[in-house]
Amino acid sequence: MTDQSQTDLGLYKPPSTVRGMTDLDRAAFSQTVSVPAIRIPTSVLNKVVKSLKKVALQRPGLKRVVEELCEDGNKDSSEGEHRLLLLDPNSITSADSFGSEEAEALKAYGVPQEIQKYELQLTYENLKSEEILRAVLPEGQDVTSGFSRVGHIAHMNLRDHQLPYRKLIGQVIIDKNPGITCVVNKTNTIDSTYRNFLMEVLAGESNMVAKVRENGVFYEFDFSRVYWNPRLSTEHERIVSLLQRGDTVVDVFAGVGPFAIPAARRGCEVFANDLNPESFRWLQHNAKLNKVDRKITSFNMDGRDFIRGPVLERLPALMKGSQKIHVVMNLPALALEFLDAFRGLLGPEPDQSLDNLPQVHCYGFSKEDDAQRDVVERAEASLKTSLQGQCSVHLVRNVAPNKEMMCVSFTLPRGVLYSTHTQDSDVLEEPNPKKQKCEDPTD
Repeated sequence: MTDQSQTDLGLYKPPSTVRGMTDLDRAAFSQTVSVPAIRIPTSVLNKVVKSLKKVALQRPGLKRVVEELCEDGNKDSSEGEHRLLLLDPNSITSADSFGSEEAEALKAYGVPQEIQKYELQLTYENLKSEEILRAVLPEGQDVTSGFSRVGHIAHMNLRDHQLPYRKLIGQVIIDKNPGITCVVNKTNTIDSTYRNFLMEVLAGESNMVAKVRENGVFYEFDFSRVYWNPRLSTEHERIVSLLQRGDTVVDVFAGVGPFAIPAARRGCEVFANDLNPESFRWLQHNAKLNKVDRKITSFNMDGRDFIRGPVLERLPALMKGSQKIHVVMNLPALALEFLDAFRGLLGPEPDQSLDNLPQVHCYGFSKEDDAQRDVVERAEASLKTSLQGQCSVHLVRNVAPNKEMMCVSFTLPRGVLYSTHTQDSDVLEEPNPKKQKCEDPTD
C-alpha cells in the first residue's frame, strides 16, 4: 500500500473498530491522521491561501490554517512568524504535485515548495454522515443518509439490513443536519384509506406537528396522521400557475391544502375535500393560518360522495358562468378509478347545453414502459370514452426505478357528464396502438 492510500484511508474513513456499532459512541471515531502541509510566512499568508484554495484541505469543522508545533507538541517559539496550510492528500502527495499556477504563486511570494507532514486530530464532528454510516454498517451494504425533510422532521425509508442500526442512523442525521430534531422511519406503505404512513421515531423528540413553508405558503400538520410529500412543491406550483382570479377549484383529495390554499390566495373559489378527518382538520387550520378561510369551503367525505353530492349541487351554476372550473384529483394510487363518478353526473342533457366544461387534472402511478399511454387508457376506461387528441400528460416525478407519477389533464367530455350519452358509450372501442393517444405538452 502506498503512502497516499494510507493517508486517504486514515483521513476519509473512521477507525475500523466502529464496524457493527449500534449504539452511537462518538468518542470511538476519534483518530490521528497525517496530512500534507506547507509552511507559509504570516506576511503573505492570506494571498498564498487564496492561491492554493483548490488544493487546501476541506473537511467539516476543520481549520485549514494552523499554528506550527515543536517536536514536544508546544507552539513554535518563532512567535507566529509562520503558519501551516493543511493540504488535501488527494491532490498533494509531494512537492511535485502542485499545478503550474500554484507553483508560480509560491515562487512569487517566496514560499519554498516543500511539503511536511502534520498530525491532525480527527473526531466525530469532522466526519460526514455518509462516511460515518459507511464505516458502521456491514461492508458492501447500501448506506442510507438521504431523507425527506418536513419542517424539523427527517423522514427516512430504511431497508431491512439497515434496521438494526436505525437508532444510530437517526442520531447521526440529527447531529449532522442543523434544524432536524426528529428522525422517523416509514414502517409500511401509505394507508390506502387516509394516505398516511405508520412511522417509528428513530431519534430526537416525538413532536410530529411540522411547520413548513412551500412556495410562500405556510402549513402546519401532524406528519404522522396526514399525507405530505415535500417533493411535490413544483407540481403544486405548476397547477396553481394555470389558475386565474375568479376561477373555481374543486379539490377532491385536498389533504392539508397544498393545492387548495395557494389557489385561494390566487383569488379562486375553492371547494376542498378529504376523507381523512385529520387532513380535514389541518386543511381548515391552514386556511385560517393563511387568511383564506373565506375562500375555501371544506368537506370531510369520500371522493365519490363529494363529486356526486356537493360538486353536483354547484356544477350547473358554475358551468353557466365564464370563469374556468378546475378539478384536481391528487390521489395517484386510486384517482383514475374515481373518474367514473363523473359519468352521467348531470343527468339528461338540457336543450340549452352549457359550454363551460370543467378541466380535470388527475394523477396516477404507472409501472408500464409507456406510462403516458397507460394513464390515459385507464382514464378512458373509467370515463368510458376516448381522450385521443383531447388531453395532455405531464410527468410529475420518478417515484421508484420502475414507477412514474403522471398527471393527465383534459376537459370533461360533454358525453361523460350527461346521461343522454353514457348509455351508448359503455363499451369503449379498443384504442389503436399506432395512433398517438395524447398530446404531449412538451412537444
